[in-house]
Amino acid sequence: MSSTTESRAPMTKLLRFRRSDNASAAVEFALIAPMFFGLLFAILETAMVFFAGQALETATQDASRAFLTDQVQSQGTPREDFKQMICNEASALFNCAKLDIDVQSYPPGSPIIMNSPNQGGTYNANNLAYQPPPAGSQNTVVIRVFYQWPIFVTALGYKIANIGGSDGGYFLLTSTVALRPQ
Repeated sequence: MSSTTESRAPMTKLLRFRRSDNASAAVEFALIAPMFFGLLFAILETAMVFFAGQALETATQDASRAFLTDQVQSQGTPREDFKQMICNEASALFNCAKLDIDVQSYPPGSPIIMNSPNQGGTYNANNLAYQPPPAGSQNTVVIRVFYQWPIFVTALGYKIANIGGSDGGYFLLTSTVALRPQ
């Protein structure tokens, strides 16, 4: 009898182990957690990009009112002062040193041609200008503001960066306002 009992002991332990579900929740969580947290962080980062884009859009529109009312043109406001007007509207989210502005003036009826500073995933701000129209002019003014928003979540194939390389990169936020001064 003792040999039968001894041969059943390993089988009984194996059956007991198979029926046990003490750590099943931990194992399931370990399998699901990386994908869950990756998705959670991707959603949060996407929300932050959209929120930052909206904040930049609002700041650009608010600062562009100075062009609409001809204040910038009549006072000869320099580029850095206009950039500071935008920063005052959204300084909590943005590093003002990384904001780039492009102000172009177009005579009535002429085509408006704008080139993107993002060429093939490389950001080049060298072609951005600051050319406000003369005071009292009826020219169309196009104001563009650019900000390179850092991207951190790049795991699991989630890559929304449109500037930069394998280090995460940046998403180029762009805000554009076109107006004719009054």
